[in-house]
Amino acid sequence: MEPLITPAESNRLDLVAEDPPELLMERAGLGVALAATEMGIGYGSRVTVLAGRGNNGGDGYVAAKHLARRGVRVTVCPFGYPRGDASPARMAALAAVRAGARIGPFAAVERSDLIIDALFGVGFRGALPDEAVPWTLLDTPVLAVDVPSGLDAATGLVAGAGFFADVTVTFQAAKTGHVLEEGPERSGELIVFDIGLGDPRPELMLCEAGDAPTPVRTRHAHKWSVGSVAVVGGSPGITGAPMLTARSALAAGAGAATVICPGGLQMVYASMDPGVMNRGIGAGTRFTPGDAAEVLGAADRYDVLALGPGLGSVEHGFVESLLERWRGTIVLDADGLNALDGPAALGRDGATIITPHTGEFARLTGGEATYIGAASLATEHGAVVLLKGNPTFVTDGEATWVVTSGGPELATIGTGDVLTGMTAAYAAGGLPAAVAARSAAYHHGAAGARLAEVETVTATGLSVEIGR
Repeated sequence: MEPLITPAESNRLDLVAEDPPELLMERAGLGVALAATEMGIGYGSRVTVLAGRGNNGGDGYVAAKHLARRGVRVTVCPFGYPRGDASPARMAALAAVRAGARIGPFAAVERSDLIIDALFGVGFRGALPDEAVPWTLLDTPVLAVDVPSGLDAATGLVAGAGFFADVTVTFQAAKTGHVLEEGPERSGELIVFDIGLGDPRPELMLCEAGDAPTPVRTRHAHKWSVGSVAVVGGSPGITGAPMLTARSALAAGAGAATVICPGGLQMVYASMDPGVMNRGIGAGTRFTPGDAAEVLGAADRYDVLALGPGLGSVEHGFVESLLERWRGTIVLDADGLNALDGPAALGRDGATIITPHTGEFARLTGGEATYIGAASLATEHGAVVLLKGNPTFVTDGEATWVVTSGGPELATIGTGDVLTGMTAAYAAGGLPAAVAARSAAYHHGAAGARLAEVETVTATGLSVEIGR
């Protein structure tokens, strides 16, 4: 687990730190200098340090000192000098000069082997000063201190010009702005350097491979003991969606999966895949509210209901009736969400996982699709919310995880149905609802990234890849 903190939390950590500011600055600047050497900077290299007036600039001066001692030709271009005659940043500036760093005019934009961006830290808001903009236009590698200047460390937004860093060294914990909005593109490779600030209070938690368990089968397992999934959906023109969900549930480890579809479509599913069972309800090609009882009977043996893939438009009452009467876990997706008038129906006895994209979330709640809104929805209605996007957020209201394993290759029709099947399979295999959703989001993204290395990602190919 990688904690992600806000600028406010970063400031709190500074204020309660037991070590003096000059020692923290020394550690931070050393971390920057070490990152520069990892980028290939050594004896005779030319480095430009852009130093602001505050502690971020102080970190840059410390880095300049260490690099100058290694024989690097360092030029520090201050954007104003540190305030306070005895401030840690002023002392760091004097030490850099004594070590051999040269002080140059900020307006003299020169090429070098590396720019160390130590202009503005996590407290920055608004737009970069006009004087700094020319530095952002150089075709020179950039090493950012804490955050690339111009990037809002809380939101990941950039107002106007800003740096694109090749590497960003941040301290104690990554910031929310590193992973939101433009943050990933602006930050480049992110290095978290521990400078001894203590344990942070995370705003979000970054999901890594170790945070995404999958169900484990015992030696005596059989197909009904490792988890079973019933997929309720299907309508004219989108019959493939429920089958993608069922196939993906099996690929993700479910022992049994069936598509429960309108009776008029059953022969379509019977011809699709011999490994997926099917059950037709009624005689039409769309479900009606009167079909709910028969659907529940057909799903009675299954552990998890995946409701919504390819469902199409259904009369009011069908989805609500299943939510109210099914006692097990439900994964609600796509048209299952669109069938609801609002989120009130999510408050039910069994576990509920919803998997909206941003448009579906906004329609369901009437609010903006943010991780804060997702956490509020989860808290108010007791559901696990998997808010799809880049990044994806998974929250049960108690903790909110951010998943960055996926990329733009997943912007393909049907990949959401694959995710629904994975989520249902993990929940059926015994993982708690929040863990199942988090793990599915992580492995769904990771599988997409792997597949994109060898071919164009399609939902069918992705379903096969998750089985690997």
